[in-house]
Amino acid sequence: MKFYFVTTDHLETKIWFRDEEDFRVGMNYVAVTAAALKIDVIAFILMSNHVHFFLMCWNIKEARKFIDYFKKLYSSYCRKKYGEVRFLRRNDVDIREIDLENEGFERVVAYILMNSVAAKICLTPSGYRWGSGSCYFNDKKESGKPISSFSARAVSRLVHSETALPGDWIIGSEGYVLPESYVRIDIVEKVFKTPARMLYHLNSSSKAKRNRNLEGVAFRDQILSGSLEDLCQSIFKKKTFGDLSNDEKAEALKQLRWRFGADVHQISRVSGIPYEKVTEMLNKL
Repeated sequence: MKFYFVTTDHLETKIWFRDEEDFRVGMNYVAVTAAALKIDVIAFILMSNHVHFFLMCWNIKEARKFIDYFKKLYSSYCRKKYGEVRFLRRNDVDIREIDLENEGFERVVAYILMNSVAAKICLTPSGYRWGSGSCYFNDKKESGKPISSFSARAVSRLVHSETALPGDWIIGSEGYVLPESYVRIDIVEKVFKTPARMLYHLNSSSKAKRNRNLEGVAFRDQILSGSLEDLCQSIFKKKTFGDLSNDEKAEALKQLRWRFGADVHQISRVSGIPYEKVTEMLNKL
């Protein structure tokens, strides 16, 4: 078995997960993909405009199959919910085999888990729900019900898939399969050995260093996306951002920057306007 770090490119003008239901579906699709392909997940995180997976499998083809399967499931969901066609077709993927020497394993796990902290969404990886951050060295596991206690129809409706899942996997109170059901916690804890050693790697990761150089409070893309719609209705009396004139759109983007301290990249993602165009619009104000 080998270890592979799988990451998608950051979407610039769109976001993968627009609300909490999207994140719940994404979490269930990680479980479905792991079960369907019988590939071990070591660590993962779902961010608003990209995802990271650390997998244990036989070869790079299996790692590629994992991310392609996951993207296919989520693209189908987006097509049904949002009318998005080929939503992730051009979202490139990078897959790298990880050398276990020189603490390569530890550094990848830390990098993945610290994404949410670097984005200033939470203070620690365990505070972020949409990933495996709370799985390791944690005696207080979230409660839930085993899949065997649900009917096959209920499980299929809940996880948006007819793939059979192990009966001992647990569905939490928020409606998704808990990561500790399928993430290889045993392998991670064996490699890190102690919570203190894991904490050291988390705090010394490149993501942690980047976080120390950032100032201010960050707002999640989903919050800004909802706020943009609110601005359209409260200020311009229009239903959607698409209903605004060009001047009104420029003013709405300015409001996002002033009210939330959003940078150009984030404004581009939530508005769907290319980075260069957003920069041009903001500079004219």
